[in-house]
Amino acid sequence: MKLIPSLLAAATLACGFAASAQEADIRKALAERIPQMDKIDEVRPTAMKGLYEVRIGTDLFYTDAKGDYVIQGELIDTKMRRNLTEDRITKLTAINFAALPFKDAITIVRGDGKRKVAVFEDPNCGYCKRFERDLQNVDNVTVYLFLYPILSPDSAEKSRNIWCSKDPVTAWQDQMVRDKAAPAASCDTGALQRNLALGRKHKITGTPTLIFANGARVPGAIGAKDVEKRLAEAGAGTEPTATN
Repeated sequence: MKLIPSLLAAATLACGFAASAQEADIRKALAERIPQMDKIDEVRPTAMKGLYEVRIGTDLFYTDAKGDYVIQGELIDTKMRRNLTEDRITKLTAINFAALPFKDAITIVRGDGKRKVAVFEDPNCGYCKRFERDLQNVDNVTVYLFLYPILSPDSAEKSRNIWCSKDPVTAWQDQMVRDKAAPAASCDTGALQRNLALGRKHKITGTPTLIFANGARVPGAIGAKDVEKRLAEAGAGTEPTATN
């Protein structure tokens, strides 16, 4: 009977070696045949037998066990009705919410402020204005607004005026909800430069981009109902899920 644990350990080790060898074979084959795939971050089996995921950064590809074929597309689980590729990318792009530099954000508190969300926005972004106007319907939330002026030089000027305002919260709401520009102001705008660097680090390429307390990242303007749903998931400690 004492041999059973040893046999199980040996079998597990053998499987590990087999998986490593398989990964090495796939890496070697793809690097030799497709030069652009010479720096693969991860190779792992998918839920579909014989199909492997190849990850380069947050880009996903699929291949067979020999690396003879490469598929660029989405893997759908028809039984569960889930887009497995989208689910995987959502987890890969999740951001550690607690590690965000909130000192570089404008903090907006509504109601008890218990629920939390961070938003990267550009004052010249039309979708951001639509999002902000809809966000007025969400209560009991703390919004950490990271000014992210990426659309034009004018975006940087408006962001500076808002950040340097005596009341940045009101200045932001005036700009986005009431179409009232903040008066010219000046101060240390190092936070705006750090926001741009932070966005580049996390590959935030559009505004608005929302980040919830569970790390889920949602690009684009979503309605109040979807915001409420995401806040509830984050509050329940639910893992990031793909955007529908």
